[in-house]
Amino acid sequence: MSDISEIEQLKYRYVRLLDTKQWDEFATCFSDDATADYAGLSFTSPAELVDYMRTNLPAEIITMHHLHHPEIAVDGDAATGRWYLYDKVFAPAYEFALEGAAFYEDRYIRTPLGWRIAHTGYERTWELTTSFKDQPHAKFTGPGGPATHA
Repeated sequence: MSDISEIEQLKYRYVRLLDTKQWDEFATCFSDDATADYAGLSFTSPAELVDYMRTNLPAEIITMHHLHHPEIAVDGDAATGRWYLYDKVFAPAYEFALEGAAFYEDRYIRTPLGWRIAHTGYERTWELTTSFKDQPHAKFTGPGGPATHA
């Protein structure tokens, strides 16, 4: 597999593990000294990032991250990547939903275990938040509980 394909697989694994809340495996996507910055929400270590995600994205909060149009450049054992992100977040307990888009800007390094994320982050291009209360006929079903009617 080419370096670019391996990096694509790494980033796809990152979003799958994020959305399925597999935090121990999610942690394996990062180098030991990785950092992250999601539109100002910054982390200085993978442990800090994973702990935040584990605490703030329990099973009841449903997330969906789609990545498109990768632009990856490899230079020896380092690489950069830009990805178009489209995501949704549903928080039925709070009767809240978020939808948005952003451009990820990543750095990767090759390790003895393969490519790992050295830095990831994004800036939003747009974001829409809605209340389930504003949609009187909305019905949400998913993990974490019974159907929610607004």
